[in-house]
Amino acid sequence: MKTFTKLAFLGIFAATGIIIAGATAAQDAPAKLGDLEVTGAFTKAMLPGQPVGGGYFTIKNNGKSDDMLVSVSSPVAGTVEMHEMAMQGEVMKMRKLDTGIAIPAGKTVELTPGGLHLMFLKVKEPFKQGGKVPVTLSFEKAGKVDITLPVEAAGPGGHEHK
Repeated sequence: MKTFTKLAFLGIFAATGIIIAGATAAQDAPAKLGDLEVTGAFTKAMLPGQPVGGGYFTIKNNGKSDDMLVSVSSPVAGTVEMHEMAMQGEVMKMRKLDTGIAIPAGKTVELTPGGLHLMFLKVKEPFKQGGKVPVTLSFEKAGKVDITLPVEAAGPGGHEHK
């Protein structure tokens, strides 16, 4: 598990263009797969030399049974991992979620900067503002769905996730 102080965390995110702010323009139409609905997908433009990118969206489970996001892939990255970040006192901890992200029945799960999120590793070309990042989400019960993450400006903007 990686450990950061709050100040180091904010400095890293500011330097890499991953800002704790939400989307202004996101995936237009919801992606639906059985009882699951994926909305608000977006990513941020990567700065020169930035080795990784983040991915964000909301999953609503309208069904009566739990599901699990078990894997994510994209043709623009060598690997896509699911991560969790949380403040524990003055320390920010980030960890890879090897088993996936639970999507409880009747609940909504948000992937946001500074919380649950995707990490795009071994990116073939940095994400550029105005571009699109194709992603395949694989769920334990519902199966697979393709979504597109519009690439927003690297700086702050949009509404804040609280």
